[in-house]
Amino acid sequence: MVGLVLVSHSRALAMAVRELVLSMSGTTLPVAIAAGTGPDRAELGTDATEILEGINAVMGEEGVLVLLDIGSAILSAETAVEFLDEAERMKVRLCGAPFVEGAVAA
Repeated sequence: MVGLVLVSHSRALAMAVRELVLSMSGTTLPVAIAAGTGPDRAELGTDATEILEGINAVMGEEGVLVLLDIGSAILSAETAVEFLDEAERMKVRLCGAPFVEGAVAA
């Protein structure tokens, strides 16, 4: 099964999308959130370290799809992927699709 990482500038948005995805797909889908910055991840932004942790948390034989909301999320995700070894890197796909629609379709 492909793991899913939701990368958003807003933690609240990512958590809501995760809940929607799991309600439609079932709870066996591995979904990680990498969203927000600062104390309690309450500030808007993304963090490459948290994205890397999310990728590692849901990495399986079939790989990981990383969905990105806007702007700097792409740069943060690309930075995170650079820390993976080559074999893992080949199993990760970054997608800047519409965030909510992309997550539901995935």
